[in-house]
Amino acid sequence: MTDQAVDTGGAGPAARPAPEDHFLGRTRELKQLCADIERAGLDTLSGRKAPRARVLLIAGRPGSGRTGLAEELVRRIADRYPDGVLRARLSEPDGTPVPVERVARDLLAALSQPAPAGAAEDDLAASLRAALAGRRALLLLDDAAGAEQVDALIPDAPDCLVVAVSCGPLTGIANVRPCTVGGLDTKSAVELLTRYTGSVRITVDPRSAESLVEACQAHPATLVLAGGWLAARPQAAVSDLAKRMHTVADGGVEAADGTPLARVFKLVYDELPGQAARILRLLSLAPAGLIDAHTASALAGCSVEAARAALEDFVAHGLLHAADSPLPEYGVPGCLHPLLRAAAERRERPAELQLARARMLERTVRLLQSCRAITETDSPQSREKLQAMPPALRFPNPRAAADWLRIRRPALLASARLAVADGELDTLARRLLSQLVRALAAHVGTQAAADLYGVHGLVLDVAERRGLPREKAAALLNLGDLDAQTGRTREALARYRAALDAAREANDPYATGRAMESVGGAHQELGDYDRAADWFGRALSERLARGERAEAARLYGRMATAHTYAGRYGEALRNWRAAAAAYRRSGDVASHARALSETARVQEYAGRPQESLQTCLEAVEWARRAEDVRLQAALQLRLADTLERLGDPTAARLHRSAAEHLLDEETAESEPRPERDANACEIRSPSTED
Repeated sequence: MTDQAVDTGGAGPAARPAPEDHFLGRTRELKQLCADIERAGLDTLSGRKAPRARVLLIAGRPGSGRTGLAEELVRRIADRYPDGVLRARLSEPDGTPVPVERVARDLLAALSQPAPAGAAEDDLAASLRAALAGRRALLLLDDAAGAEQVDALIPDAPDCLVVAVSCGPLTGIANVRPCTVGGLDTKSAVELLTRYTGSVRITVDPRSAESLVEACQAHPATLVLAGGWLAARPQAAVSDLAKRMHTVADGGVEAADGTPLARVFKLVYDELPGQAARILRLLSLAPAGLIDAHTASALAGCSVEAARAALEDFVAHGLLHAADSPLPEYGVPGCLHPLLRAAAERRERPAELQLARARMLERTVRLLQSCRAITETDSPQSREKLQAMPPALRFPNPRAAADWLRIRRPALLASARLAVADGELDTLARRLLSQLVRALAAHVGTQAAADLYGVHGLVLDVAERRGLPREKAAALLNLGDLDAQTGRTREALARYRAALDAAREANDPYATGRAMESVGGAHQELGDYDRAADWFGRALSERLARGERAEAARLYGRMATAHTYAGRYGEALRNWRAAAAAYRRSGDVASHARALSETARVQEYAGRPQESLQTCLEAVEWARRAEDVRLQAALQLRLADTLERLGDPTAARLHRSAAEHLLDEETAESEPRPERDANACEIRSPSTED
């Protein structure tokens, strides 16, 4: 599983790649945590085997280095857990808890285990526990908002270990081993400053360095910001910053800011150039706290190059950290997010913040358009649209677009959720959702079912809020399809019925017919063949009224299938014959051959082998005209079976031999082709806007 963003408050600077010995201090805490792993629990002392994994808690304020300590512990003990390390972040940068359903789904994906789209939170948590049963794995759950989140994810496997990071105690979880994190020891804190300032400024004035550490309360994130400020000013002495910090702490004009972190942040922020300061404070609007140059550029309304230079400068100052990603991507430290948000609310009018969000969503829409368009370059119109886009928004090839979509997936999904939650940008939200569905369908296909389920749910939210019955029907149909694919047929049936009501309200004939047919398919899956045939008949009437003969022929076939399952072979034969006639009139030779094949099958079920034999011979001739070798072979095998039942084994062997010959020829002459996914669903977007 891809590592989630971590706090800047780790023991090393986030501005540069960490060396092997990047971790500083925390010797006592590490020793305590390692001892807690081995310490016997209450179950062991009572002679019982522990029913669940042990939980170690690292508690501390954001930016205290709690995540860095957890990562160092994981690095040291990872070799004890051969089934690997799983990481998840349980809170958004703004403190909003991440739903357990989303975390469990990501962890199951990391374990290569299925996570059905739309599955309930309890089911996914149970699947995660089942997947970890019998394994020896290590879970790092960062930034837990409460005990309920952690408790739902604890494996029922005593050989696993959970390391949870939180602000406070996890009351209610048995046998939790807490470790509270405060400031660094003075020696480690000074060494952390040295990594930014160089050794000379510390060596010539060690007391000022210790004084600065004292003013920062040895808080790692505060020291990182102080070190970044000094690194950007080679001529400044450590004593200058120490005096300014003590002046503030002793009642200066900035004393109301409270914590040392807030005071250092204000010092750094106030000395930034105007455009850089504006870019920085608007980063608090970035979805999931993940930023790239396009996001920063859109938020601030500046060029991509200016945004990229500003982001690199922020990393050097310790204001951002570079994410572990193939793309240039950055994360807002959780401890700084409230400060950035407060600065944005203080310096920007609400209308300007809304405009920044709108620019960001519009840029995301255009990137998604480009991401999809690169897969459609066979079309002259698509090539023309792609060339009309600014160079900064184009992808060089489909592989680069697919990589961007995969890497930016968390931020894109977060953008969609935030756009819908905003409530005032629904037009942009609808465009964003539409383009996100199309991009996922183009690059990921049905493998993105879980993401698509969430996106269609957001489409439904907007459609209900805005009173858009056509889009509501489309969202319900898509959700119903995904429910049906994962075996939740009754839930799918309820979706399809609601979609039918919305389609009728919208006076949308396509959605109405589609919903009727889907209701029939759900009834058929549930074994209620009478209702299935009835609903297929209603959908057929709609198609015939609009003169849609090809769709009508297909529905004749679906009605015939329902009648066949119900044992009403006479009705089934009438419908298959109607389907065959409709296909023949429309010139669809292959479908006509298949309809005749199914007619022969029903005749055989009905105990009419001679009629089945004649129909099958006719179907073989039509399959030959259609050049459908596989259908010809299947029909030859059916002829062989029928002839055997009629007592003619010699003729049966001839037909069986002909089938084998046809299949051998196709294998020898045809190149391997990817098979079409039989479960692929039609992805309908709520908007035709491109």
